Amino acid sequence: MLPELKRLIEQMGKDKGIDKEIIIDALETAMSTAARKKLGPHVEVETEYNEDAGEIEVFLFKTVVEKVLDPNTQISLEETRRDLDADAELGDSLGMKIEANTFGRIAVQTAKQIIIQKVKDAERNKIYEEYKERKGELLNGFVQRFEGGNIIVNLGIAEGVIPSDEQIVRESYKRGERIRAYICDVKRISKGPQIILSRTHPSFLRALFEVEVPEISEGLIEIVNISREPGNRTKISVKTNDKDIDPVGACVGMRGSRVQSIVQELRGEKIDIIPYSDNPVEYVCNALSPAKVDRVTVDEEVQSMEVVVPDDQLSLAIGKNGQNVRLAVRLTGWKIDVKSETIETEQIEEGYKSLMQISGIGKVTAELLFNEGFKNVAALSTEKPEMLAMTPGISEKKAQAWIEEARKIVAGDAGKKEEQV
Repeated sequence: MLPELKRLIEQMGKDKGIDKEIIIDALETAMSTAARKKLGPHVEVETEYNEDAGEIEVFLFKTVVEKVLDPNTQISLEETRRDLDADAELGDSLGMKIEANTFGRIAVQTAKQIIIQKVKDAERNKIYEEYKERKGELLNGFVQRFEGGNIIVNLGIAEGVIPSDEQIVRESYKRGERIRAYICDVKRISKGPQIILSRTHPSFLRALFEVEVPEISEGLIEIVNISREPGNRTKISVKTNDKDIDPVGACVGMRGSRVQSIVQELRGEKIDIIPYSDNPVEYVCNALSPAKVDRVTVDEEVQSMEVVVPDDQLSLAIGKNGQNVRLAVRLTGWKIDVKSETIETEQIEEGYKSLMQISGIGKVTAELLFNEGFKNVAALSTEKPEMLAMTPGISEKKAQAWIEEARKIVAGDAGKKEEQV
């Protein structure tokens, strides 16, 4: 059928990286289609690759009948016994080999299209299976073109796409430029496999550290969490069970060489490497770096911390547009309220004054109540007498009286506000 078909099948399989059985199946299907195109859709044909002969053999099956009504599907008993099988009986099905060159140009062209499509489908499936297994990996490619805000990346045997929402906003690329990205998903669509790439995914940063820091890829250092605002700043917490390893120092590298390689890849994104701690207070204080913390008050019930920093550290702790504290919250999982010493002192004084509106509460008692969590008269008004009475030196009777007076003060303040409105 085709010259040197065996060699062509092997060469195609090698060039495309496709199992030759898939190519043979495509050829057999194509020849069946070509036969039906020539002889009619209802004929019964079978195709088989003859490796010894190096050809696709096509067999047309006809039913042995007394009188032939359709010569494409039937053969007379007389002709069968004379030319094919002397022992044939009515109803037998006989297969006769037909030459492929009888199918005509259109039929052969149709067969060619089927072969091309089958091979293309096999290539797509191979690419899908390969990249599906590589999900979560870093890869390098070249910017091929731009489509509707998406970057199409040439990966060699395949194309990847970086959707607009997976791109770092302030980054820009030119056609032909090298680009590194993270495989976050692989989808099977009608056009073929869609390889979704990202430069904003937190795991992109994790993968970069695994490449640059051998101790991470070897499991000696663990990345606990990553909090990232792509293109601007990232906080990453690390820990190790090996006392001889400094996890932060290993990630930073000699003279900052390791982390600087990652910063360059991210085109200047700032990276804070934080030592993880099982102690939540220490962890939060580390996460607020580079700010220094004076005091921390913990409310485990709502998993929040009130953090007091020196006045000159407040802007550093909060960060530009609240970025530093926002990243620290995401990194640690704790709500963090940052305030300066001056603000805390003012709030304490205001709280004392508020509590001292109640008869029998002086500065010492106000300080005691404040330290017990009753920060002002409004907080006291919502408490139960038996709970307040648990404070040293306060009876339940006195607690009841203070709570009732606190409620009147709060109600009076609310009434004044309504009059002003």
